[in-house]
Amino acid sequence: MGFSPAKPFNDLPELPPQLEIETKPVLKACIEARAALAELKAAGQLIPNQAVLINSIPILEAQASSEIENIVTTTDRLFRFANENDNRADPATKEALRYRKALNEAFHMLKARPVSTTLAIEVCRTIKGTELDVRSTPGTALMNDATQKTIYMPPEGRDLLLRKLSNWERYIHDAEDVDPLVRMAVMHYQFEAIHPFTDGNGRTGRVLNILFLVEKELIEIPVLYLSRYIILNKADYYRLLLQVTTHGQWEEWILFMLEAVRTTAQWTTSKVRAIRGLIDRTAEKIRNQRPKIYSRELAEIVFVQPYCRIGDLVEANIAKRQSASVYLKALTQIGILEEREVGREKLFINPELLQLLSEPSRPT
Repeated sequence: MGFSPAKPFNDLPELPPQLEIETKPVLKACIEARAALAELKAAGQLIPNQAVLINSIPILEAQASSEIENIVTTTDRLFRFANENDNRADPATKEALRYRKALNEAFHMLKARPVSTTLAIEVCRTIKGTELDVRSTPGTALMNDATQKTIYMPPEGRDLLLRKLSNWERYIHDAEDVDPLVRMAVMHYQFEAIHPFTDGNGRTGRVLNILFLVEKELIEIPVLYLSRYIILNKADYYRLLLQVTTHGQWEEWILFMLEAVRTTAQWTTSKVRAIRGLIDRTAEKIRNQRPKIYSRELAEIVFVQPYCRIGDLVEANIAKRQSASVYLKALTQIGILEEREVGREKLFINPELLQLLSEPSRPT
């Protein structure tokens, strides 16, 4: 039958692709991307308290991945509501925070459950905050934002979608002769082409990319800021996805995803090193100016929680409540933190960290 944008693409080819995908340019790009990931892995080990990274970089990923879907919030709002019941957050912030929650929860599930259809369902349910499942209703269509014309209709019928997802899952885990980075690019296209859910497919697919790299031990924790590259190259991202569908142009798509991995690994590495340097300078400042309250744990907690509360120090066993208040006020006096009252609550903000995380520097 072939592809027609006006009909459900029930003939979406199964994996593996029926052509050579590990071409010379692809293998060369794989080497460069792997080297960048190895550097990121080493940089992450420079920060012993991994919660610093797990609480910060995924926030950036959540913000960018949500922005791709036109769900816009700010880094400041995300950190403000990140460690509390988010009832006071605006809807866009809530949705972006659910992305981070989905990424973190699925990361912990990986120990018992590999990347799979079941895991994809759990991720999408968390992102959307509802008990959705693989879609069974017809009529899903993807539109061109500018022209509002239908450019793609994914396969229809729950049984067909489940068969295609089963094939997708087998490819992920059985194609051991294909480099994991190439498999990630192929699996991402196929997942988006299957489009198994009524909503949240793009964000779910981007979470699965990161989880797959963790599963294959190319990164240790989910801190690759991959959505940053996609949002900077959004038009190419959607164009290349569609060209695989319409013309089977796998090489250009795979090269795009490998470049995304390489540049965002380098960018994330620079962020991680900058965070480590800022922690060290902060610790030294506390040691010199407030030696009586100094501990490395105190210096790190204001990086684990950029919007720090008295209760965060208590929960971390750094101090009892009264002493915790004294410590945070002391850090405010020497310019490490800024105190802000929000309703009845006092928040102690780490402005240098927030500025570092918010800098819109472009991956290189």
